[in-house]
Amino acid sequence: RDRYNQSRGVHTWLRVYGCDLLSDGSVHGSSRFGYDGRDFISFDLGSGRFVAADSAAEITRRRWEHEENEVERWTNYL
Repeated sequence: RDRYNQSRGVHTWLRVYGCDLLSDGSVHGSSRFGYDGRDFISFDLGSGRFVAADSAAEITRRRWEHEENEVERWTNYL
């Protein structure tokens, strides 16, 4: 909320995650977050990195990537 300078009103935080079974038998996991109908941040399982959708999400990306075990937790979960 503070990152977009929106301190009033109702806002949405959406988390979408899951796994896809690909035609070659491999599994692709994904995790994405949205804020107020816009992409916010996602986790790239292949690189083990969070990808910020805009400059406001960079704050979250840096924090999550520096938190102990956060990348490992997402990798194992997906």
